Amino acid sequence: MKITIDSAIPFITGVFEPYAEVQYLAGERFDAASVRDSDALIIRTRTKCNAALLDGSKVRMIATATIGYDHIDIEYCRTHNIAVATAAGCNSRGVLQWVAAALKSVCERDGSQPSDHCLGIVGVGNIGRLVEVYGRRWGFEMVCCDPPRQRAEGGDFRTIDEVAQRCDIITFHVPLIREGEDRTLHLAGEQFFSQLQHNAMILNASRGEVVDNSLLSRAISEGRCSAYLDVWENEPQIDRELLSQVVAATPHVAGYSAQGKANATAMSVQAVARKFGLPLEDYFPAEVERVTSRPITWEEMCATIDSYCDLEAESRPLRERPDHFEQLRNEYRYREEYF
Repeated sequence: MKITIDSAIPFITGVFEPYAEVQYLAGERFDAASVRDSDALIIRTRTKCNAALLDGSKVRMIATATIGYDHIDIEYCRTHNIAVATAAGCNSRGVLQWVAAALKSVCERDGSQPSDHCLGIVGVGNIGRLVEVYGRRWGFEMVCCDPPRQRAEGGDFRTIDEVAQRCDIITFHVPLIREGEDRTLHLAGEQFFSQLQHNAMILNASRGEVVDNSLLSRAISEGRCSAYLDVWENEPQIDRELLSQVVAATPHVAGYSAQGKANATAMSVQAVARKFGLPLEDYFPAEVERVTSRPITWEEMCATIDSYCDLEAESRPLRERPDHFEQLRNEYRYREEYF
């Protein structure tokens, strides 16, 4: 069998070679000719898996080493008997620590404490649940919004309008869904911004298109809100004016912890192994130390987070070299998780 793998995926070189022919390609070099004779693809978000790529190929499995799957045409894969696996949850603690650094920064900017703020979480899945747990522990008033969970479970979930009206800090953790009942494309759009509390703080580490960047830029210029962004519309060609306006600006690396990347790679390897009967179903990169989750106080987090995720320092490379978004992302030095 043959497996084609994105060469930027860490900890995977040499793993499949005893069992398969392996081809490594940069994400932007995946095309119909290069994948035609592949049985499986292991990709990142930069590879669009659709009819243009897959028609006429042998591909029977796509594993994406990412939590999102908006780069994969799921309906095409379903109708062409191509299995799809994601790494949902792989980077939850890495994103949590990015959010924690942003929350610390928010409080430092005005000398406030968590109890002075109402924190809205939009999307309470793998990442949002963690933010909720730690947010409550740290003393934030919480408002959670998750329509699919509300329909399935009931519970105290609020609408996006209520989040905008009640919360002075709002963090987004939803997948990008372009249509349908649970559409999240421009979820933060005209109605959201018209209802937003004055001087609200927007955090986005989900997908850039979830927040209408032009409306966000206008709201910031009018003094109605501020923002911490890890994801952007039109990546890697991001809005330079918005870049200059936000408090923190990172190149889609909120989840780029060593443990998160190891989890993503392990989940992709294991999915392919299960599909094709390879003896790698328990694989985990030996070079990465697993971190056991633990409770951490607000004071301990504030005293230590800059050693792991200093958002001012993390923002500097993108501000200085916005034309190198993709390079900064690909060459990013993975952070260590510590809680």
